This record gives sequence, structure tokens and C-alpha cells, in this order.
Amino acid sequence: MTLLRDADLAAAFDHAARTYDTLVAANPGYHAHLRRSARRLGLPDGGRGMRVLDLGCGTGASTAALAAVLPGAEITAVDASAGMLEKAAAKSWPDNVTFVHAPAERLAERGVGGPFDAVFAAYLFRNAADPDGVLATVRDLLAPHGRLAVHEYTLSGRPAHRAVWTAVCGGIVLPVATALGDGKLYRHLWRSVVEFDTADEFAARVRSAGFDRVRVLPLPGWQTGITHTVVARRTVLDAAGDR
Repeated sequence: MTLLRDADLAAAFDHAARTYDTLVAANPGYHAHLRRSARRLGLPDGGRGMRVLDLGCGTGASTAALAAVLPGAEITAVDASAGMLEKAAAKSWPDNVTFVHAPAERLAERGVGGPFDAVFAAYLFRNAADPDGVLATVRDLLAPHGRLAVHEYTLSGRPAHRAVWTAVCGGIVLPVATALGDGKLYRHLWRSVVEFDTADEFAARVRSAGFDRVRVLPLPGWQTGITHTVVARRTVLDAAGDR
């Protein structure tokens, strides 16, 4: 199976938007893990007076996590799928949350510009055709020393964790998704994890993109070794080339 990319992936998410929230609600710890990753941005004072970009917001689960953890921040939530974004925008939100229909690769065209104090990206990078290009865009959007938190299915590299991921997808997720007519998307999502970076490989990718203080932080429950938060800070060089 070839992984879905760009317009094909957005269309698959459009179709799945109607049942997406129901499926993720069956994932133990899904929303709590997103809030934990949002807290790992480490923004002070509830984000008061700060700008935060939620990159790849889907139906708004990551946006809700940010709004709960950072009630004082101005949150801009973007997604490439019109169907997912429609579901997100239809929910009740505080005035500090704004939604924009935009692929991560074309933010400037849709009026999304920096500087942002932080960028949060959940389940995004393994679905990007050019993850290094998206990281470069994120770096350019961040203020000096701005913070990045990536909440992602990035396997540890241990065979046992890969086996758990495949067993959960094959035994639970794929049969349900197929019955709902979204098997193609969820087969992509399974394979996108298996074929993407391990957590340490992704951390190295982030460092290479111009970030420092990169850390890989685990998440608990059945997703131990499967889902991680990768946090980092935009590197800023002085005139001498030092950080």
C-alpha cells in the first residue's frame, strides 16, 4: 500500500471527519495525553499574551488541550482537511481560538504568519510529504527561542512496541474503521507510523532543522514506547555563530 499524501490524504480525512471523534474517544488517555504534551511546552502564566499555533488541529482535540492548558494564549488552529476543520469549528470555543483552513506547507498563502511563541503539532509530521520542509516553516514562524512540542506516534525502535502498535491497529482500529468506510485512511495511519522515524530519529531531525534543547518525553499507558512528546526550542545564533 502506498501512503496517502497531500490532496488524497486531506480527502480521506474529509470523509472520516464524521466519525473521527468517536474513534479517538475509544483510545484510553487520548485527550489526557494531548493535555500533557501541551503542558510540556512550558509556557508561563497560562500563556497570557502569547501566540500559539496548533498545526494540524483535526477536529479540535489538540486545540481543546491547548485551550485548557493555555487559557490566556491566542490560539490559531489550522488543518488541511476542510471536513475535519468544519467539525472543529462547529464546537464551542472561547474568543481566543481561531480556525484557518490551510495545509502546513502553505500557511503564508492563507494569512497565517508569525512570530508565534509556540507551535504545537499533534499527529502531523508522519503525514507530511516533506517533514523537513514543515520543520523549516515552523522554525521560521517561531519567535527567537520560541518553543515547539510535537505529539506524535513515533515508535521507540523496540520490536515489542512495534508489535503492540500493529496488534492494536489490526485487531481493533482497522476492523472498526473498515466497517465505517474509512479503512483506506486507517491503513495509511498504521503504516505511516511503522514507516516513519523512531522517536530518537525524529529528535535528530528536529535538531538538524535548527532547534536546540530537544528532548523526547514518554507518554503512559498502552502507548508507552509508541507515542512521545518531542519538545524543542528554536535555535538563535548571535553574530559570532554561537547559540
